Amino acid sequence: MKKILLIHTGGTISMLENKETGAVNVTNEHPLSRAKDQYQQIADIDEQVIFDLPSPHITPNHMLQLAIEIQRVLPKYDGIVITHGTDTLEETAYFLDLVINTEKPIILTGAMRSSNEIGSDALYNLISSLRVACEDNAKDKGVLVVMNDEIHTAANVTKTSTSNVATFQSPQYGPIGIVTKELIIFHHGILRREHYPVHQINSNVYLLKAYAGMDGRLIEALHTIKPDGLVIEALGQGNLPASTVESIRKLLENKVPVVLVSRSYQGIVQPTYAYSGGGRQLKEIGVIFANGLTGPKARLKLLIALENTRDIKSLTTIFN
Repeated sequence: MKKILLIHTGGTISMLENKETGAVNVTNEHPLSRAKDQYQQIADIDEQVIFDLPSPHITPNHMLQLAIEIQRVLPKYDGIVITHGTDTLEETAYFLDLVINTEKPIILTGAMRSSNEIGSDALYNLISSLRVACEDNAKDKGVLVVMNDEIHTAANVTKTSTSNVATFQSPQYGPIGIVTKELIIFHHGILRREHYPVHQINSNVYLLKAYAGMDGRLIEALHTIKPDGLVIEALGQGNLPASTVESIRKLLENKVPVVLVSRSYQGIVQPTYAYSGGGRQLKEIGVIFANGLTGPKARLKLLIALENTRDIKSLTTIFN
């Protein structure tokens, strides 16, 4: 049997529903511990609680703590499975994917319905994740997210619905594999993996979303708190209102990197339009275009990258 470490970090998968009020909250005992007999048959499993937090409470420093612990114990295991709240699960998965360099499977999973709710996906997702972690073909594919019979890459997966059990999707790319009753099937591969080792996260990187009528005042306000970086979810292919350009230019002149992604969930940003605020002008003044990332993931990548370099040219290369 494969030896797997199961790490619990909190989230709905570790909570219970109050049958009188319908509220879902933390509990003293992990609900899935009652089902150990079912999932301990899959592998030789050790269990560990790193922290017990709803995922909106998790910070990049929690992610770093998790990464450091995984790197410490990884030589003893064939794979790692992490249970996590779904609200920021994709961010933790992507952070771990960037900082941990291993061919061993690292799987994140969670639940949209707590263990005692009707139609709970908690135990099923855990069992599916353990099965994937034991699969030889899951090696060297980076950090994976297993939910609802699908296997997704950390870079592409995102939460698409507030409550549907099929919430985790990879728009434009799709899952790289599926979980069936008998088999784990991978039908896509990974073309490129990145690795940026970090030992601390000290930078302050902010995320703004562009909107019609946006001006430079929000960006100007950021000057007062001395940001180390800014990510903007721009319009369309990577365009902004003209009234934001001068504020962005000031940040760039102060050596603050500005990374651009699109608020559209499909396609890539590219310097197509040459009007004021268009992508071509933004790229010419030094804005970094990050293709294929969501705003939250681009923010994490910039946080990690800033621990290795502050050089704008080097940062541009990292995001291309």
